[in-house]
Amino acid sequence: MWQEMERKEPIRAMVIKWLSSAGFSNDIADQLASYIPEDASATEIQDYIQALLQDKICIGKNEILAQGGAIALLGPTGVGKTTTIAKLAAQFAMKYGADQVALITTDTYRIGAHEQLATYGKIMGCSVRVAKDADELSEILYQFREKRLVLIDTAGMGQRDVRLSEQLDTLMRNSRVNIRSYLVISSTAQRRVIEEALEHFKRIALSGCILTKVDESIGLGEVLSVTMQHALPISYVTTGQRVPEDIEIAKTENLISGTLDMMNQLFEQQQHQWFSSFDNE
Repeated sequence: MWQEMERKEPIRAMVIKWLSSAGFSNDIADQLASYIPEDASATEIQDYIQALLQDKICIGKNEILAQGGAIALLGPTGVGKTTTIAKLAAQFAMKYGADQVALITTDTYRIGAHEQLATYGKIMGCSVRVAKDADELSEILYQFREKRLVLIDTAGMGQRDVRLSEQLDTLMRNSRVNIRSYLVISSTAQRRVIEEALEHFKRIALSGCILTKVDESIGLGEVLSVTMQHALPISYVTTGQRVPEDIEIAKTENLISGTLDMMNQLFEQQQHQWFSSFDNE
């Protein structure tokens, strides 16, 4: 079937290979390639891909820093939830004052988890509390009801960890305050790992996601493929360890630019060979 496609629809076959090698799933690659005419030039193909990605990538509206509220960051171990919370809290505190921000951690499993968040809170001058169960979380949120932004740092653990279910239930059972949840995703993770994380964490209605470690990623095709497939908005991206500088509002142009650059670097010669043969014909 693939050889038949390469013979009958060479441009489509090339684009599918191009996108797949950049990390996009076969389904997404095939879907995007189906929109590109067979008589498209190399430049036109890039324009088509850019336009298609702009249309299909969902972007948030800076809602955490603009609207505030109670925000929980979810995600597997090591994706950078605590550092991301510190960046968001510091930026919000600079705009509205440290007294308008509060931090809560539900991570009672990891050694030193509370101390790390407490250190950030002390530097910024904002309140930090630990919630051990759903009732305690509810009570602390009620005490912080006058704060403009309350950020909840959840435990970082493997998706298969039985404690994950308990933690998600803790957040879902909290009825006194509306908590908006965001999945934190490492841009360096493999697509299957990201898909598995999303499957487990979407038991809670997700308002969006935050991409971390973008500066360490070769390309964003794998993570973009998953967010496109699940129509999950990307709200922020982090680009380093500095607090609060290394966090940005997600922009489609930046996400696409890096991905297209990587694709061009990988396939510049192959693309040249493809189109040289077509031009000769």
